[in-house]
Amino acid sequence: MGTVGTSADEIAAGERRRLINVAYRLLGSVTEAEDAVQDAYTRWYGLPRRRREEIVSPGAWLTTVTSRICLDLLGSARARRERYVGAWLPEPLPDRTEWSHAGAGGVNVTGRADPAASADPADPADQIVLDESVTMAFLVVLESMTPAERVAFVLHDVFRYPFAGIADVLGRTPAACKQLAASARRRVSVARAPVPATGRADVVRQVKEAWETKDIAALVALLDPAAVMTADGGGMVGTVLHPLEGGARIAQYMVAIADRAPGLELLERSVNGAPGLVARRAGVVATVAAFDVSDGRVTRIWAVRNPEKLRPWEREG
Repeated sequence: MGTVGTSADEIAAGERRRLINVAYRLLGSVTEAEDAVQDAYTRWYGLPRRRREEIVSPGAWLTTVTSRICLDLLGSARARRERYVGAWLPEPLPDRTEWSHAGAGGVNVTGRADPAASADPADPADQIVLDESVTMAFLVVLESMTPAERVAFVLHDVFRYPFAGIADVLGRTPAACKQLAASARRRVSVARAPVPATGRADVVRQVKEAWETKDIAALVALLDPAAVMTADGGGMVGTVLHPLEGGARIAQYMVAIADRAPGLELLERSVNGAPGLVARRAGVVATVAAFDVSDGRVTRIWAVRNPEKLRPWEREG
């Protein structure tokens, strides 16, 4: 059941960071991930104490329950997002190490020490490990999967959860879960291998410089002719409601934004572990942009402007 002398409740309490990591990858929302994990713990502590002590692996139990809760949320997400104003994008995550030196480490998705992770338990966003499985491009691909595919793929391919355990989550046979994960893997394989971070950072830096100088020609040169920009304002702030297609149109739109927002400050910051840009005005984060790059040009821009999704960035400084 764990270390001799360690209670099931103590073991369970130590699983919170891992559960937040699982739930965020399943839901793409920090807020919903926190709610799902809280719900799982409510169910755990709702069990009689003797029953809790009988559970061989509290971590596995909590992972199963959290995943089931996420599965239910994913099942209703499409209906909820049909009512969402404009495009829906996952909540972007900051990298606290870029401006904070708290010094304390956390753990990564496998449970090993991770000195880059923040130890602040108050903010669930600080507990999410920033790796290739949370890049905006990856999360957008996950959004294209069925709920069952997403659960099977994330639990198995990202967290190495056995198919027997996934079968318990999905209520299907291990063989069926293996097929779901394979189907999801094919969707992921369609996406190109990511450009190394250094190459992406160079392109993003050039975009920042061209945007600051309102150089449309330079922006057009940096954007793929078939580039697509998707913005998420949630109906709370002004932005394009549908994806903007074409490098020239996107460049013109970016310059128009700069014209309408004097004093806009652009910062190079990691967004979900990859080079991105943060736009601030009067010290307030207004937009967080993630980029996908191929052959030295930007192919996708995901701009999150919904203030409710920018709360983890409020301490940006």
